[in-house]
Parts: sequence; structure tokens; C-alpha cells
Amino acid sequence: MQGPGNTEAFLREKDCHVVAACDIDKNNLHSALNKINTHYGNQDCKPYHDYREMMARTDIDAVMLAVPDTWHALVATEAARNKKDIYGEKPLARTIAEQQAIVKAVQQNKRIWQTGSWQRSVANFHKAAEIVRNGMIGKISSVEVGLPEGPHDESMHKPLPGTTPPAQLDYETWIGPSRMVPYIERCVHANWRWNYNTGGGQLLDWIGHHCDIAHWGMDCDLSGPFEIEGKGEFPPRDAAWNTCTKYKIELKYPNNITMTIAGGYPEIRSGTKWIGTDGWVWVDRGAFEASNQEWRDYQDLPEDMRKVKLPRSTNHHRNFLESAKSGQPTVTPSEVAHHSSTPGHLGLISMLVGRKIKWDTKREVILGDSEASKLLTRPYRAPWKLA
Repeated sequence: MQGPGNTEAFLREKDCHVVAACDIDKNNLHSALNKINTHYGNQDCKPYHDYREMMARTDIDAVMLAVPDTWHALVATEAARNKKDIYGEKPLARTIAEQQAIVKAVQQNKRIWQTGSWQRSVANFHKAAEIVRNGMIGKISSVEVGLPEGPHDESMHKPLPGTTPPAQLDYETWIGPSRMVPYIERCVHANWRWNYNTGGGQLLDWIGHHCDIAHWGMDCDLSGPFEIEGKGEFPPRDAAWNTCTKYKIELKYPNNITMTIAGGYPEIRSGTKWIGTDGWVWVDRGAFEASNQEWRDYQDLPEDMRKVKLPRSTNHHRNFLESAKSGQPTVTPSEVAHHSSTPGHLGLISMLVGRKIKWDTKREVILGDSEASKLLTRPYRAPWKLA
């Protein structure tokens, strides 16, 4: 889903030359090669089946990663160790421990990272976050983060028999570090999101968008909640699609700020809403509303009101390339992506154990709950190991 669009975006940049493509589905790899080589009018793009071979090339400066959540950590850390700058998709990884590993690898190898949380490069989201950061709604009291619900498909909310994987797909590698399960066509590619063996459902698919914007306005890019309680509706655990279909998570942040993250609750609108003592702002894709009519009319916040100036980007892929050249951080570096997704991970853990959990934001540990703490990570299927 994300790979072709990201590739097209980089092909449009004249100072970026796409020289290699890697995929374990031969049909998808052929499509990528055809798109790239047609663009350049040659056959120079080299195909790879093993991402490690591609990462080992010393003539490659940067990589774009668009793989299932279950693969984020292995591929990203390999890229960082090979001194590649990285454009990677959200959420940062399948678990908090894997996110920590990515942040560590990026920092240790001094790499540039851009997350596909592209809303930070869109004007209405930037304006909304700056209004909040500049205190124009007063002291923040609560934040609402509305995400999609579902998917609702009863035919997939039950155990299903496996079939033989198609010849073009290396299914053994596709499952990778996750538990081996029989191949089901509607559980791979775009639909890997709907089973916790490979993805995190709508909650984790979208947390890196609207919660990312919420944190931007709250000045929480490097912090987070300390208390989390979630409730959700789940299909059977052995269903082909077993991710929660409806969910609501209540979180407590420092400075007496509460946050609600919800999917399937009409009273929590899609997008991000900050509510303060002097007003409110709500923003979504293509939409902006506020308690003050003047704020709605601003294309950008007037310069004299911008005491706090958030980084400005109008093109997310361009921002990555400029940062790769300059060495300056992108608008969504790995540390930010980690903290943006953490509330979603913690909310899911709370739902799975069925109780409130407490989170130490400095040490990044769950307090006093060994069962919940085990869900911060996951076992890897041999021979895969996260170094």
C-alpha cells in the first residue's frame, strides 16, 4: 500500500536516484522495477530478494521501508547499521521494545530518520498544533484522538483453514520473526494489519497519525502518559482477523491533562481535538475547526503570534531528503515516532490484560505488573534475532 506511493514521491525528486528495489513477492518486485525503470528509461534498477544484500551496498545513501509492522525492527536496524538514512512507515514497530531498538540503532549510527507520519507536513495540522503550543486555547485540559474502528467482517472473525501460498510469494520469509501460521490470502499484504501476529489493527495503524499530531500540540514529542486504561471489543483470538473492532483508551498525562483515544465512538470525532481553558481546536485531513472564528480563517498563524515556531515542512519526502543532505532532524525523527505510538501500544496492552496500567515515561517500563510488562516485547521465531 505505502511502497508504490512513496516510490513515486521519491522518483519526482530530481536529486534522488532510485537504484534498487527489494520485495519477497515476485509480482510486487516486478511492478516496482517496471515503475522505476520506465521512469528513468533504462533497466538499471537492481532487484533484491534479501534486504540484507541491498543494505550492504555502500553506494546507497538512503532507504525507504514499507513493510508489515512485524518486520519494521529487523529491517530498520539493519539499515541503520549499514549507515543508511531511513524513511520508515508508522507505527515505528510492532512492540515498544522493538521501537526502542530502532531508536537506539538510529542514534548509535547517527542516521537521519523520517516517519511516514506525513500530517506534520500539511498546513492545517501545522497551524492547529502551533495555535495550541502558543497558548491560544489557554491551559490544555483534555485531548481527544479519534481513529478508525473495525474492520467489521464476520467472515474473517473466525478461524479459517490455510491454503498453499502462491508461487510468487516467499511466505516463509514473509512471516519472518512472527509465529508461523497457515497461509490465508486475506491475511497478507494490505490485510496483515488485522491479526496481532503481524500487525496492530486500526489502533496501531493510525496512532502514528492523529496521536502524533496530538503530541505535537501538547509538547509531548519526548514524553507521554503515566496511566492508561483501555477497553475494547475483540473477535476470538484464533480468528483470522483478531484485532479489536471498537476501542476506547483513557490516558493521564502530566499537568492534569487527560487524553481519550477511541475508534467506533461517534462522540470522539476522527482527528485531533485539544480542549483548553480558553478555547478548543479540532483538526483532521482536509478539515479545521476552532472556538475562535479568526483562527479558522488563518492560512498560517500570523508571525507575531508565533512565539513558539514548530518546524515547517510542506513535502514530507522532500523534508527527508533535505535532512539527509544537511544532517538536521526531520519533522518526524525516530524518537518522536516512538513516543507518538507508545500510547497506542500501552492502550492495547491495557485492553489485553483487562486492567489499568501505570507507565514510567523516563525508564519506559510498566510499573508493578509483570503480565503486562511481558507484552512490551514478543518472542522471535528462529532463526530471526533482533541484535
